[in-house]
Amino acid sequence: MRPAQDLFFFNSLSPGSCFLLPDGKRVFDKLMEFIKAEYWKRGYDEVGTSMMYNMQLWETSNYKEKMFMLEVENQKFGLKPMNGPDHCLVFNQRKRSYRELPLRYADFGVLHKNEPSGELSGLPNIRKFQEDDALIFCRESQVKDEVKAVLDFIDYVYKIFGFTYELELSTRPDKYVGEIETWNKAESALSDALNEFGKPWKINEGGGAYHGPKIDIGLLDSLQRKFQCATLQLDFELPLIFKLSYSTEDESKFDRPVLIHRAVLGSLERIFENLLKNYKGKWPLWLSPRQVIVCSDSSVTSDYAIKVWEEIHEAGFDVDIDESDRAVEKKVEEAQLAKYNYILVVGEKEADAGKVCVRVRDEAEPQEMSLDDLINKFKSEVEAFK
Repeated sequence: MRPAQDLFFFNSLSPGSCFLLPDGKRVFDKLMEFIKAEYWKRGYDEVGTSMMYNMQLWETSNYKEKMFMLEVENQKFGLKPMNGPDHCLVFNQRKRSYRELPLRYADFGVLHKNEPSGELSGLPNIRKFQEDDALIFCRESQVKDEVKAVLDFIDYVYKIFGFTYELELSTRPDKYVGEIETWNKAESALSDALNEFGKPWKINEGGGAYHGPKIDIGLLDSLQRKFQCATLQLDFELPLIFKLSYSTEDESKFDRPVLIHRAVLGSLERIFENLLKNYKGKWPLWLSPRQVIVCSDSSVTSDYAIKVWEEIHEAGFDVDIDESDRAVEKKVEEAQLAKYNYILVVGEKEADAGKVCVRVRDEAEPQEMSLDDLINKFKSEVEAFK
């Protein structure tokens, strides 16, 4: 599946790093564009942060595991293994007011974890990766609504992919930071959000992180194996240790925000692997790296084939062209093996009529269509995530 579609590869000179080939990069970009369009609708703002920080940041945040270290001018730095501490720096770069909350900061920055070589396993467990991370800074009274909105976001995305998932509320462990009263309020807010969300859920007693309760989203793949991509985690520690605050309605008083750490896709590499297995290489048109190919039936129709290619390309679709002098049956066979969504054959008949012969993947009978109608069909399918 992977070699046939030329999506990505690994190289021993950079263990644990996925090299994206052009078709693989198209899929990644479409996933990010999809999420970014939802960010616009759902009130998120993207931020750009550094990939390398002085170790003081990680020591302050109590996170120093599996980090790549380097020394710069006699100071120790670490490559960023997670988002969160740096978003606290963004929040803290000026005084904040209750009127600004909730603040939803999203970041597709590159992350690195120094995983042992024996634990590297293709796309699911690698050293360099990207996540659709976001940190939500909100008031305690806004937690329930923000959590419901994240659950709705996850459900919307996973329905489009045809994924099913399970929900668990993981509660306070034996070792924790913060006040019990704060934990109880947070767990109650998460429980209310889950009940109002309306999906079945379970309690995982004591399964929360030490810095806050969380909702575990167990994604079921095509073989019904469960793994985690999405994240929904409350964090009481980072606002405390970074001394985050905002002014309340009484401008002379300040309160500490609650931090919600969430990801919908999670690691793009991991979700990419699962989508590859789920679709078996037959990507839906909106996500496909090989949406259309134009096959000329003879050298006589080459100019018309180029015209068809140009119009589809100008409309914004990934389109290739095969102008070789081979038999058109051979071109179509190769295009089918490459799993193009649409194969367009243009001969003298189509050139004279200003139309194209359309072969749809996995459909036996071709049909003749005008180019305008075909492009409108593409647009409708993409808008419907088909």
